[in-house]
Amino acid sequence: MQASQFDELAFFRAVADSGARALLIGRRALIALGLPVMTRDYDYWIPADDAGALNEALRPLDMFPTRSPEEARRNGRYVIEGDEHVDVLVARAVGTIDGTMVVFDDVWQRRVHLSVGEDVSVAIPSIDDLILTKKFAARPRDVDDIRWLERLRATKR
Repeated sequence: MQASQFDELAFFRAVADSGARALLIGRRALIALGLPVMTRDYDYWIPADDAGALNEALRPLDMFPTRSPEEARRNGRYVIEGDEHVDVLVARAVGTIDGTMVVFDDVWQRRVHLSVGEDVSVAIPSIDDLILTKKFAARPRDVDDIRWLERLRATKR
């Protein structure tokens, strides 16, 4: 068995330098915040117009999209694959299970940048917005993640 050559800092740098408005969501965002959860993939939320830029930025890392930007726009999601798996949500707005519409541009305005290495940062939603993204599907693990995020939010007040 051969170890993966995946370089997470190079990955995050490529995303940040792509020019795409890409928000790290899902459990990797919680990990970036220091919460004790585990996951095997990366999840990003982008506006449809930024899919091409994100795809091209990751190509030098041998990571390739499963759909063209046009197909991703129509489908609402796609995957970028290589040594790692990246789920990409492509939408201007997404509804939560309780009917709240979460608009990408609003979340982007409130984003925070977390340093993940020397001269490398990752954009994630604010804690309140990250909680909303966890309500897109509200699976049992999302409910657990919301509890972690609410604890973290309480310590920051």
